[in-house]
Amino acid sequence: MARSAAPPLLAALLLAFAAAAAASAAPAATDFIRKSCRATQYPSVCVQSLSAYGAAGNSPPRSPQELARAALTVSADRAKSASAYVGRLVGPGLRGSAGGPKKGSSPARDCLENMADSVGHLRDAAKELSGGLGRAGTPAFRWHLSNVQTWCSAALTDENTCLDGLSRGVDARTRAAIRSKVVDVAQVTSNALALVNKVGAGH
Repeated sequence: MARSAAPPLLAALLLAFAAAAAASAAPAATDFIRKSCRATQYPSVCVQSLSAYGAAGNSPPRSPQELARAALTVSADRAKSASAYVGRLVGPGLRGSAGGPKKGSSPARDCLENMADSVGHLRDAAKELSGGLGRAGTPAFRWHLSNVQTWCSAALTDENTCLDGLSRGVDARTRAAIRSKVVDVAQVTSNALALVNKVGAGH
């Protein structure tokens, strides 16, 4: 009987050890995020969004590069969600047959186009970072990092252009609804750019 009880006891001990290790690792990951987010313009937004990223089943970021990649992923996801929201809000009359924005000029249509561009830029930035930057300090490292910074900056410009355009020709209710979504995206994108810049600090 003693022999048959040993394997379950061992399994229980291993599970307890794993749970304790995970519990001790979580505060360390959260502390790393909190400290890193101090370098951003919106630190509370940064901590909230990146903590939620880890809580969603993703591996918690433990290096500046992993943190920047997570921030870009969060930004791309939020930009996609905001773009879809703007598309629903402005109605099918402003969308083309493929679901993208129709060509033409109106503040809401321009905003929809800006947000679609933002999603593309953020995805490109995240893909570039995920592919690896190479050895720190090398020309290849600086080239890849420059691409990430350029795409992230372009995404932020798209988002701000959308916000600027909403000041004209859009009713107050629609403007407020779109603005709340796009401001959220612009804040996480600004934070992502700050974290990307930290990857290159000193190199």
